[in-house]
Amino acid sequence: MTNLGDLEIFSRVIAMGSMSAAGRALGLSPAVVSKRVKRLEERLGTRLFQRTTRQISLTEAGQGFYDRIVGILAGIEEAEAFVSGRSGAVRGTLRISAPTSFGRMHIAPNLKGFMDTYPELIVNLMLTDDFSDIVGGGFDLAIRIGELSDSSLVARRLASVRRVLCASPDYIARHGMPTSLEDLSNHICLPPHTQDVWRLEGPEGSVNYRPQGPLYTNSSEVVREAVFSGLGVALRSTWDVGLALKSGELKQVLPDYEGSRNVVLSAVYPSRQFLPVKVRLFIDYLADLYGPLPYWER
Repeated sequence: MTNLGDLEIFSRVIAMGSMSAAGRALGLSPAVVSKRVKRLEERLGTRLFQRTTRQISLTEAGQGFYDRIVGILAGIEEAEAFVSGRSGAVRGTLRISAPTSFGRMHIAPNLKGFMDTYPELIVNLMLTDDFSDIVGGGFDLAIRIGELSDSSLVARRLASVRRVLCASPDYIARHGMPTSLEDLSNHICLPPHTQDVWRLEGPEGSVNYRPQGPLYTNSSEVVREAVFSGLGVALRSTWDVGLALKSGELKQVLPDYEGSRNVVLSAVYPSRQFLPVKVRLFIDYLADLYGPLPYWER
């Protein structure tokens, strides 16, 4: 009888698109993955993959084999999810990618509650301001802030993201409060290089404004510190500056204008026919934590 682990490796290679990515996801070396796939092919007496130096693809036999085992693996996953959900015995490693500032402020402080509930689970949290390649990077899921786009990935909305224009009282005292969107051209604006256009919602509907300023950076946290220091005006999320706005450390600028409402906080994961229980449980945990009205908006 075929080893169930070999079937899981075979399925993961298909889901990840390469043996190296499958190995990272499973905690195995590419050599071990290749050896296990070869063992499966030898047992079946047929080649399952066409291999080149740049890509891997299923043979006709491989596709037929996959179509027939994917339901079996899904059933096993569902059975494990049922037992794990009842006993709390969730094991393995959960690999997460998240934005730097949001991960530091709103994921890291809340990990304890999740990890206390599932003490046998290892959490690998990688923070980056770039959109990580989930499949190629071997991540189970990514937390993303932005407009959802069509892709091969599945996205679950966790919370709305409200963004406001803001500046420090010191900056306003020195430069005055902007009175209109056009007046922003007379002020120092602080966009990270990924926001060459501010997509805003105002009294006249959707507006695109191209901010200009002397600071060029790829870091959202650098922009944050620059706003607090009194350097200029920035478009910031309330999950980031909400407390500062409430305390008066920052002031909202042009309150009739806010960032595009299409920007949301989402959990994104590879599209596949069954979702690992550890991923589902973590996404449910975040959804309960943040929604429907995020605690930073209360």
